[in-house]
Amino acid sequence: MRSKHTPKRLILEIVMVIVSLLFLYPLFLTIINSFKSFSEVMTDVIALPKSFTLENYTYVWKYINYPRLFTNNLIITVVGLAGIILVASIGSYKLARTKSRMSNFIYMLCIIPILIPFQSIMLTVLQVAKQLHLSNSTWGLGILYWGFGAPLALFIYHGFVKGIPREIDESATIDGASGFRLFFSVIFPLLKPVTATIVIIDVMWIWNDFLLPLLMVNGSPSTKTLTLAAYTFVGQYTSDWQYAMTAMVMAVLPSIIVFIFLQKYIVKGVVSGAVKG
Repeated sequence: MRSKHTPKRLILEIVMVIVSLLFLYPLFLTIINSFKSFSEVMTDVIALPKSFTLENYTYVWKYINYPRLFTNNLIITVVGLAGIILVASIGSYKLARTKSRMSNFIYMLCIIPILIPFQSIMLTVLQVAKQLHLSNSTWGLGILYWGFGAPLALFIYHGFVKGIPREIDESATIDGASGFRLFFSVIFPLLKPVTATIVIIDVMWIWNDFLLPLLMVNGSPSTKTLTLAAYTFVGQYTSDWQYAMTAMVMAVLPSIIVFIFLQKYIVKGVVSGAVKG
């Protein structure tokens, strides 16, 4: 039997390991420098800290009021994620089950925003958010993520829904289910793999987003996010890099933990959607 570890495969694995290390290196530097003093950071940013201490973490925890900002991040992420999943799942199901030129046109219209850079519309979004009283509000920011996250989620859901047999709908209808009951009781449970994928992708995105929160909730300390809090340690005339990197580690750590425990669902959900679509 031929060995799986052929020279080409071995070279490919080595290259992948090297590339992975290159991507992880900035994260490694951020973590080790979060344990250093300001003088150590400015002297040698690459060296390991002379002594590991949690003084930076204790100071940042109190200075930025970490529990409050963590709650803000949690509210924004939960509100944004719930709206994205609800809108995208229902919309994709309806569009996938309706075979007409109009449904195809609406589907294309819904996923086109994926191609539009946020920077090109951010000022318009800011003005609209102010008119709708969504700015300077964690709940309002969560609602704004519905529009930005729904197109990609709808695209992923749509490919998965097309692989679900219509006979399931017909059987449920015969049993008396119709409308929302048919969707939430029969169809939505079948979308569990792809829903898990969307949850992970959007949690990583919303939790660690910087630009949209900077525009929408940066006006009040009570509405800031963890990512914005890290930015407060970097100023025009002085920068506390040790605190900035500590705050950044504390900001991204929850999303990294979620990713580590649920990463297997990303590949599973995307592959399932591709095969079914």
